[in-house]
Amino acid sequence: MNRLPLGFVAIALVAASSCAPGADRQTDVDDVLRIAREYVDGYYHQFPEEAYEIGYPDTPMDRLGDRGREAMDTWRAREDRWLASLETVDDALVGGTEAAIPHAFAIDRLRASVSRRICRGELWNVSPTYTGWQGMLSSTFAQQPVDTGAHRADALARLQAVPAYLDTEIANLRAGMEAGYLAAKPDVDAVLGQLTEMLSAAPEDSPFYTPASRSTDDAFRSAVLSVVAGPVNAAIERYRAFLEDEYTPRDVVGVSANPDGEACYAASIRFHTSLELTAREIHDLGLREMGRIQGEMATVAREGFGTDDVKSLLQTLRTDRRYTFGTEDEILAYARSAVDHAAVAVHDWFGFVPDAEVVIRPFPAYQKASGGGFYSSGSLDGTRPGTYELGTYRPETIPKAGLQATAYHETWPGHHLQMSVALYGKGVHPVLRYLYVASMAEGWGLYSELLADEMGLYASDVDRLGMLSNQALRAARLVVDSGMHVLGWTREEAVQYMLDNTAESRAAVESEVDRYLATPAQATAYMIGSLEIQRLRAESETRLGDRFDVKGFHDVLLADGAVSLPMLRKAVERWTREAEAEAHE
Repeated sequence: MNRLPLGFVAIALVAASSCAPGADRQTDVDDVLRIAREYVDGYYHQFPEEAYEIGYPDTPMDRLGDRGREAMDTWRAREDRWLASLETVDDALVGGTEAAIPHAFAIDRLRASVSRRICRGELWNVSPTYTGWQGMLSSTFAQQPVDTGAHRADALARLQAVPAYLDTEIANLRAGMEAGYLAAKPDVDAVLGQLTEMLSAAPEDSPFYTPASRSTDDAFRSAVLSVVAGPVNAAIERYRAFLEDEYTPRDVVGVSANPDGEACYAASIRFHTSLELTAREIHDLGLREMGRIQGEMATVAREGFGTDDVKSLLQTLRTDRRYTFGTEDEILAYARSAVDHAAVAVHDWFGFVPDAEVVIRPFPAYQKASGGGFYSSGSLDGTRPGTYELGTYRPETIPKAGLQATAYHETWPGHHLQMSVALYGKGVHPVLRYLYVASMAEGWGLYSELLADEMGLYASDVDRLGMLSNQALRAARLVVDSGMHVLGWTREEAVQYMLDNTAESRAAVESEVDRYLATPAQATAYMIGSLEIQRLRAESETRLGDRFDVKGFHDVLLADGAVSLPMLRKAVERWTREAEAEAHE
């Protein structure tokens, strides 16, 4: 974990008191730890509505973030100052101290964020997925505390801030139209559908009413109802009317149609993967991986289903009622059973398994059609459990194939374990606990789906084929994300490619593709990260042979949070060298 041994701390303190270089080193360590803390704390104070996913413990609960032009300029100036300060610190001076990993990680994230400014994302953020305000704010209010009078006052104040927040979104989109930064038409259409669903519901069924639904305070419930039925719904209607009557989305779906679009995609690859890769390299990698995975699927199809026609089998799994669900309760029970089995099995594969609860529930009504799953972290004080939400809309169209694998991805041994280790692990700096690199975070989730097969968790050939279909889905993401954003693919070409190669339903695939359009390159993080973890494990197993300890390997992967892939490689190489040295002592 690269933490400073206690004995060395004592030596360092003596040195610090007796000579200038030691004093300078301790000053640098202290400065790095302080700046990294300021960075993560500043982020969740600037964007408090994003804290719901990660459970940041000290974020304003009575307001929403300001994404207007002046506020964003001020935030970016702060990023620049933090980065400049961290870059003045010599890596060698903080190497081997508790500041080494926070230093490397904070610099990586700040550089990646600065580079991605070229996208001007706030000017075209019409998103049907987690980056859209309707998903983000709904999840924020679902987590809003209401236990005390002060909590309820905060919740009401935050709710009253929603109209101004949406008006800022409209202003940003207008500025984007003037400057040529536009959202893709499929995303605009999808968001309009979500808003229609939201506005057609009774105020008591609105996701913005959820704080009141968790309270017995009649005065609070009445106040929330009044705000939702009045100014909040009016603001949502203004936003909906703006999209429908004024907004002109881009017909070319890829971000390359925006100003500096190809540079935006390159910066987004760097931000989400922590690697320097081109769109063509990612596309070709996806094609190669798809070929490999299709070969594995053919083996399962032949041995488990007596057919060599994988494409037809996938269609059967999507449409034959033997392989789909009948009710929402069946879906939730299937997921809970998988999670319960995995929660027991992880102890044989990991040395550190926090005692952390995870709750499984369906997406809210307006979002149920989105499909897939989403995990949000529990809180450090244990008052809020981790949460796995999944799509349950039209159960007869949801294949059983893939649902177990997604449950393992989102809970045990995937994100719930990953985030719980970061949350409860000793010595993890807040910048590592509450910020992450997608290629490690999502790469771990995808690796976990494969690991679940090693752990013997898949109940049938349908579930194993679903796991392979999920792998194929992530390979397809490399192909279609790069294809649409840079290489000229249409949305329908992307949808058809995914239908031809996975067991996903058309509705799920269309939802997936629209998500990729809203978040360039994020979808590439899963397979790229998983392949790197698999590569690191294979190299370590080869070097250590019978001395390879899978528990130790997994623990070192998760010990420092979701770091960059170059940082992860260094950590595994160090662990492997130390294991080799111990074997020769």
